[in-house]
Amino acid sequence: MRGWLILGCLCFVILLIPVPLQMKDGGTVHYDAILYDVYDVHRIRPIDDPSLEGVYETEFIEGTIIKVLGIEVFNNTDLYAGK
Repeated sequence: MRGWLILGCLCFVILLIPVPLQMKDGGTVHYDAILYDVYDVHRIRPIDDPSLEGVYETEFIEGTIIKVLGIEVFNNTDLYAGK
């Protein structure tokens, strides 16, 4: 009985260990575990506006996203526009 309890606790701890993954979108880091995902978002993307000829503008998305079992439980990402 005690062996099963130790094995169950060990499996639970393994499910909680995250693996960090670097995204190629400007600096986003995705911590991926089996039970949850955490995104430390720092995304850079160009603004597609044909009226801005010759002007390069970008948008920055920054914040944190937390998902538990694939369901988003927290999201505080903000959009910042820059030049």
